[in-house]
Amino acid sequence: MRARAEAVEATRERLARAAMERFLSEPYDEVTLASIARDAGVSHQTLLNHFESKEGLFAAATERFSADLLSARQTRPATDPESVVAHLMTQFEHSGDGNVRLAVLDERIEAVRTALEQGRANHQGWLAEVFADRLPSGAAERRRMLSALHAVTDVYTWKLLRRDLGLGRRATQQVMTDMVVALLQSTGKEPS
Repeated sequence: MRARAEAVEATRERLARAAMERFLSEPYDEVTLASIARDAGVSHQTLLNHFESKEGLFAAATERFSADLLSARQTRPATDPESVVAHLMTQFEHSGDGNVRLAVLDERIEAVRTALEQGRANHQGWLAEVFADRLPSGAAERRRMLSALHAVTDVYTWKLLRRDLGLGRRATQQVMTDMVVALLQSTGKEPS
């Protein structure tokens, strides 16, 4: 029984990872279950047996994506603005375009909306953790600062600088770092 359960979990993992890559690299409406099944080396029916629908598979893919992000962030506990933004740049260079493509679907597809809401909450929680010693102590000021930090480290800021304004990776990273530093300096707190 244990071997069967492990095989089922391995199949689900392959499907979720294959789906994650497809959803990040192609528009959602162009991703087919057949292509994901093929990428994962299983039949279309096997995919349906595990996830029932495209939205179900998308939800599993976003769970895997979130888990990967959290794991990467935990292995890099840096709290200085340069390292934090460098970490985000690596992430955005890999998945930023896909995230932006998916975001336009949030009003149409519940699973996308749910994933984006969870992603925003995770991002803000991470910012609160890495910059904890630099945030204001008052609740209202802290929320305002976290919102500002979120805005300057969001994938949309990366997209604006990198794609819309045509900055290179290094310049984009520097602009985002400068904005984070300026915000943190406005608190008057020195890093610990």
